[in-house]
Amino acid sequence: MSPIAPLPPAEASAWPQLPAAEWWDTLETLHLWSQIVGKVRLELSPWVNHSWSVPLYVTARGLTTSPIPYRGLSFEIEFDFVDHVLPIRTSDGRTRPLALEPKSVASFYRELLGTLKELGIDVSIHPMPNELPDPIPFPDDEVHGAYVSRHSRALFDALVQADRVFKEFRAGFTGKCSPVHFFWGSFDLAVTRFSGREAPEHPGGIPFLPDEVTREAYSHEVSSCGFWPGNRDAPDPFFYSYAYPTPDGFPEAAVKPDAAYWLDDLGEFVLPYEAVRATDSPDEALIAFLQSTYAAAANLADWDRDELEWQPGFRPLERRRG
Repeated sequence: MSPIAPLPPAEASAWPQLPAAEWWDTLETLHLWSQIVGKVRLELSPWVNHSWSVPLYVTARGLTTSPIPYRGLSFEIEFDFVDHVLPIRTSDGRTRPLALEPKSVASFYRELLGTLKELGIDVSIHPMPNELPDPIPFPDDEVHGAYVSRHSRALFDALVQADRVFKEFRAGFTGKCSPVHFFWGSFDLAVTRFSGREAPEHPGGIPFLPDEVTREAYSHEVSSCGFWPGNRDAPDPFFYSYAYPTPDGFPEAAVKPDAAYWLDDLGEFVLPYEAVRATDSPDEALIAFLQSTYAAAANLADWDRDELEWQPGFRPLERRRG
């Protein structure tokens, strides 16, 4: 039996250097593939407020839909970025793996829906990409089809780090809070805290996103943070934090660490991924960013922080030792 590989000796070693100069073809393909998978979940899952029935979730191997109900059974689709397969698993024990390899979006679309049909899962999805300029219908997209395994693995490794730190940050909040989830439309990992108060109607106008979706998502006051891997036009991956509505004085707030700054075009604070990775303690740097931006938003908007927060780390059911 082979010995189990040890964990990395230091936290910093787990944060991957991202190949931002060369991975865009793969990321663009994955973005579109994830939309096809995500739309299957959207079509068959009960709607949850703020589009929480839409996203994917980070696993120990990639990104998953989580179980999707279907006619008395359930099934799950997972991007496995370790073995580079897309297994479809059903609750009655069947599994159909699809290879993650260079193939066009059109081929992926046909292969996924065809395999689902073979499993007795009959689903049709809206065939247009979301939140992207100049979209090509999935069945017609022979343009995007690159897949380099080390690039998808780099994305996954970065998501693992962001996901676990976001979960630690989320644990300090007792108010309404989203899961840590991956939105396939915008292609980012996010977690959102709520004050509990209704917000002014959002004006809409977010490019390539229906106003009705935006307005429902921002029906209540939020402080939201996330990780975005960048794109070809804005190639530097970053962490972000924003509030809706934006309280007066928020852009001028003092936040940590020093590498964080306000990005007026997006209306949010950003912290470059590389600035986090390069520190001796990336976790500490990221937590400082998440906490300081949230605290600034909550204080300026007069959230009831005493009611909404608690000390993370509490364990009500500690296992007895003896």
